[in-house]
Amino acid sequence: MAMTSGRDRFTSTIIPGMTAPGKLLIAAVTGLAVALGVAAVPYARTAAFLLDLAGIEDARRTWIPIAPVPVTHRDMPAETRHGSVPVRAYMPTAPAPPTVVVFPGVHGGGVDAPRLTRLCQRLSSSGLLVVCAPLPDLREFRITARTTDMIEDVTAWVAADRTLAPSGRVTLVGVSFAGGLALVAAGRETLHNRLDAVVSIGGHGDLNRTLDFLTTGRLPDGTSRVPHDYPLAIVALTLARHLVPLDQVARFEAGVTKFLQASLDESADGAPARALLSSLATDLETLPEPARALVAAVVRRDVTTIGRAVAPYVYDFGRDPALSPALAPRPSAPVYLLHGSEDNVIPSTETPLIAADLAVHGNMRVRWLLTPLVTHAHLVTSASPADIWRLIAFWRDVRTVAQR
Repeated sequence: MAMTSGRDRFTSTIIPGMTAPGKLLIAAVTGLAVALGVAAVPYARTAAFLLDLAGIEDARRTWIPIAPVPVTHRDMPAETRHGSVPVRAYMPTAPAPPTVVVFPGVHGGGVDAPRLTRLCQRLSSSGLLVVCAPLPDLREFRITARTTDMIEDVTAWVAADRTLAPSGRVTLVGVSFAGGLALVAAGRETLHNRLDAVVSIGGHGDLNRTLDFLTTGRLPDGTSRVPHDYPLAIVALTLARHLVPLDQVARFEAGVTKFLQASLDESADGAPARALLSSLATDLETLPEPARALVAAVVRRDVTTIGRAVAPYVYDFGRDPALSPALAPRPSAPVYLLHGSEDNVIPSTETPLIAADLAVHGNMRVRWLLTPLVTHAHLVTSASPADIWRLIAFWRDVRTVAQR
């Protein structure tokens, strides 16, 4: 999911939908890839993938003679213990492609969400069979234990289907909060020996540690950073029954949900967002206290007020082992952690702490990267050639382990 500061919108994918300056930045990848030469085809292939993901289609892309693979897709229901989940499989016209299962973070869109479609299609056109699985509770802006169950079940379901995963193994990818939940699912017995790797993009390691940051701005190293309002609104929605009287819960939830939906408006003119916010303003006029004050704080993005309201209730929520990798059995598969160095949704301090925790528990096959090239999971507009190269090398390694 992408989060930027101020009033910028929240998205749940990495790289698609970037601004024009961002595209100019990633175009610098071209020069690096050409400099690598034919002897470094895996790196050039990764650079080509990043350019395709960024939507670079002009002459700069043709300098890398690696064409996107044609892709078809089909929709199907994946079975879980909590019911079936609609998923979409993107299948490249390539022999025996490795399989990747992608779980986007908290986002209202389904398999047709434009950014998710771009991400999964371009990932598949790089030669991977990609199964995209937006999960129902995350689509309703809630972080729940049953989401972790569904990540486990969908991944196992894909791995067991030889038409989707001929080797019986997959790479599990989770974005934002789904990244932390994917680490929990990856440690469960069901997925033992079914994973080539697990990839967490902007994910959490300890949910209570992340919630402490969101409610106070405190980081584990003693410094502070202003948290983003969007995840705090999600926490408030999840904890609604603790925050307002029972007879106000439904209207409180409806108000916060409207705000979150407006934040995700991807239309060219923003008309749906304006309509939702106008409707919400009308709702606030008749909403009783304390629901009215809390929804109003969400609308004005008042992280201090929201943080104080939810702080008394986050500890019990955050100590659920199904929601926190630090409290669950650790995965034994190779782990790849990518995080924006200035992330104010899930702070980047989580990633080295996850890596250290995995090492203490015996998993030394961990690679992690903090990069200024992303905020939460979205490309930004300036970085050094060294940072660009490190991102290329990271994705090249992820691709290599997926192809084993």
